[in-house]
Amino acid sequence: MQYLFLLTNEPSAGPAQDSPEFAAEMGEWFAFDEMVKSAGVFVAGEALHPQETATTVRVREGKTLTTDGPFAETKEHLGGFYVLEVADLDEAISYAEKIPNVGYGSVEIRPVLDVSQMQ
Repeated sequence: MQYLFLLTNEPSAGPAQDSPEFAAEMGEWFAFDEMVKSAGVFVAGEALHPQETATTVRVREGKTLTTDGPFAETKEHLGGFYVLEVADLDEAISYAEKIPNVGYGSVEIRPVLDVSQMQ
């Protein structure tokens, strides 16, 4: 089953980008990527630009409305995602607890709905 991993953290959490700690954490991210790819469970995954770069689109009464920024005001910001193909939620959790930012952020796991099964 495929699971979506939504990676969030507070903007001030984690190491500063110009710090040695950030460089070390990037090594952890590359190692995690390699681990899930080597295990054959990687489907997709990317980091995201900061939420200030987001645009929210709505269509109301035939008119397209755009708003700068994310849809919801939240304390934690979405920073990236993975989609992994694993056996079950327990295996998904075992990968989530290895994601580098889980110590100062959070990982929301959701099963991906296979719409082809809805007929």
